[in-house]
Parts: sequence; structure tokens; C-alpha cells
Amino acid sequence: MVFLAVFTGLRVGELLGLKWKDIDFQKMEVHVIRSIVMQHVGDCKTEASRKPVPLDLRLSKVLWNWRLQSPYPTDEDWVFASPHSGGKLPYWPGSVYKAHLEPAAKEIGIVGHFGWHTFRHTYATLLKGNGEDVKVVQELMRHANISVTLNVYAQAITQTKRDAQSRVVSLLLSKNEEKPSTEPYRTVTDLQNSGGDLQVVDKVGVPDGI
Repeated sequence: MVFLAVFTGLRVGELLGLKWKDIDFQKMEVHVIRSIVMQHVGDCKTEASRKPVPLDLRLSKVLWNWRLQSPYPTDEDWVFASPHSGGKLPYWPGSVYKAHLEPAAKEIGIVGHFGWHTFRHTYATLLKGNGEDVKVVQELMRHANISVTLNVYAQAITQTKRDAQSRVVSLLLSKNEEKPSTEPYRTVTDLQNSGGDLQVVDKVGVPDGI
């Protein structure tokens, strides 16, 4: 469930609503046609939510291996069927969270609010941070309105924002410099990537998080 949540951005209700017949291993895509909330099976959130979700080959292999291990591998079985119900129902998201996600988060030092939807927000943020076209991000997130993608989910990564600001500062201030800079970098990240000397930065000091 975590693999699928991280790499597809599916909502937890959509994850739980998956049956093996919804996964096309030939075309490597997932057909999201139902969602489960409080063990009630219903339709997906929007028409956009019902669009096929592409599967990376590595993710497809993970799912195939899970099917081979699952005691409920037929087309009509839930992908994440609960053994407590004899496979008739999928897991409860809260029970999986308490038994697995919460302990794992604490073990690696994650504090504050954390839940299934965190994976969806992370997926959108990483897509945007990788420079993906905003329309592609919208399609992958299956948002009906692109403004939701931009305003709610795709938060800019701090270093990305800092580098963007630094490039503007360099662009404007360089015009007033007596001598043009001969350095091949323009931001702290560029400096680090170039293997340059950080002694000046160390003397001046930088804020936490650089």
C-alpha cells in the first residue's frame, strides 16, 4: 500500500478499493473505478479520478510479487484484502496506520502530522520539484481543476525556492558590479555542485536549512 501510495499518489480510499482485475499488467496501468470510505464502497471522487494511472515497470513488479504472495489473488479479490474478514473486505486504513506506518514514522524521527494523505502531497511536490510540466502533474494527480494542483498540493521545495530567488538577485545585482563574476555558479547549490570552496560561506555563515 505504501509503495503504491508513494509512487502513484492514490488516495487511501482508492487504494483500498482496488481489485486485481483493475490492474492491467500488460499495459502497466491501474484503473481506479471505486473508492472505499469506512468500509462503504462508492464511486471515485470525480471523473478525473477515474482516469487510468500509469505504472512504472519496477512498481508493476512489486504489485505482481504481492499478488503471488497474497492468499487472495483472483481477479475479484481486493488487492489489499484483510485476512481478518477472510478476504471479503480490504484492510481498515486506521489499523494499517497504527500497526505499521506510525511505528515506522517514529523510528525514523518523523514528528507532527503524518498520514496516508501525506504520501499524495509528497508525490505532487516531488513531481513539481523535478520540473515536470504542470499539466502532466495535474493528470498524474487526477485533479479536475489545475488550480488545485498548483495551490494545494505542489508546494515548492525550500532549496528550489532559494535557488530561484538567488538567480533573480544575481541577475539584478550583477549589472551594478564593477567586475563581472568569474565564478561558474550563482547559488549555494551551484557552488556545492561545482565542488567549489565554501570557506567564504563558512566565515559569513548561512541560515539553518541551506
